[in-house]
Amino acid sequence: MTELRNTVRKATLSLALLAGAAWPAQTAKADPMTIDVVHFWISQSESKALDVFRTAWRKDGHEWIDLPAENKVAVQRVVAERIASSYPPAVMQWNANEGSRELPEMGIALSIDKVAEEENWREVLPKSVLERISYKKHVYFAPTNIHAENWLWTSRKAFAKAGIAAPETWGDVFEAADKLKAQGILPIAIGGGSWEISLIFNNLVYYALGAEGYARALRADAAVMDEPGMTEALQMLRRISQHVEPEETRKSKTWADASDMVGSGEAGMQFMGDWAKGELYARGYDAEADFDCKLAPGTSIAYFMVIDAFAFPLTNREETAAAQYAFAKMVLDPLNQLEFSKLKGSLPVRMDVNPEGLDRCGKLGLRMISEQNKVVSAQSMAMPSQMSEGWISVLADFFNDESISVEEARKRLRRILEQK
Repeated sequence: MTELRNTVRKATLSLALLAGAAWPAQTAKADPMTIDVVHFWISQSESKALDVFRTAWRKDGHEWIDLPAENKVAVQRVVAERIASSYPPAVMQWNANEGSRELPEMGIALSIDKVAEEENWREVLPKSVLERISYKKHVYFAPTNIHAENWLWTSRKAFAKAGIAAPETWGDVFEAADKLKAQGILPIAIGGGSWEISLIFNNLVYYALGAEGYARALRADAAVMDEPGMTEALQMLRRISQHVEPEETRKSKTWADASDMVGSGEAGMQFMGDWAKGELYARGYDAEADFDCKLAPGTSIAYFMVIDAFAFPLTNREETAAAQYAFAKMVLDPLNQLEFSKLKGSLPVRMDVNPEGLDRCGKLGLRMISEQNKVVSAQSMAMPSQMSEGWISVLADFFNDESISVEEARKRLRRILEQK
């Protein structure tokens, strides 16, 4: 996001042209319409899920130009370059989080209020979702689905071989790790993404400091870093680092590769959002035979919510705005919502979608969301983007480098929160 903001600042003339463009008053579709979509949904499950939207868009003769990128940072780079060239993409994948509000702040995102009003989004979307897709009472994002970050995935095959039950507590996690290792099984699978380490740590923060301490960290209350619970969380993260593959081995792997290791029984556990479930299904694994799911120890009363979404950059092409409105409407279609979430491993954002098609893990998540007091923001959703990047970087350095002490990591994290 920092790169995007800097690039946009350098493109003042381009943005002036875009801001002055006229938008059509009607959302009636032209036939055909063309959209170019920048996204980082490139794993097997993500690609299959995205096919739901691709198919729905193309069935009426519209054209979808696919622009996949390696990750979120790569998407931001592509969008920044396109904006600087006065030719933004029509659609870009984005997380509807605290940092995403920088898009309307910079004046580069199209408001889709008209679609939200016509499609009655305020009645069918949870309040927590509406808050994240809006800025100053205007809607800018079309939400695709709801994920939770605080899941623990366990391998039925690996745990059966070790003769142990799936863990209920963190003590159970470490005991299971030792027994899995004794059987020649990798205890905890993790890919090379720094953000994967942050996901684990956020679970530990909630466990060690409780709901209030977790909330204090997310709202950048630097004093929370002085709490004994934060030291405990870092100590536990260091213990977990001793049960994963060496950094050199896993740096070329993705979170999806780690999920596959759990499904096959090569690894025992993975701490990952419920997109892991979609990947496990996509690779042919079954929840009843190959893997199990539960919320991470100490977080069973919370649902660390993540909202995936699409944003619509302002363009100076009048026909593109009409396509953007139509695209937003298509994303929130009830049938598209349900089918997409089945494949993605997530929950639909619409409250009026029939839950019967969801599996056991999905129904648990839906129950958590229906109880509003159990929904909390994931760290990636609540922290401003630059602060979140710093938080993740410090944790990754600590996890991968044993020479960095718990005390040094705590001080570095405190400095990150002090930058608010």
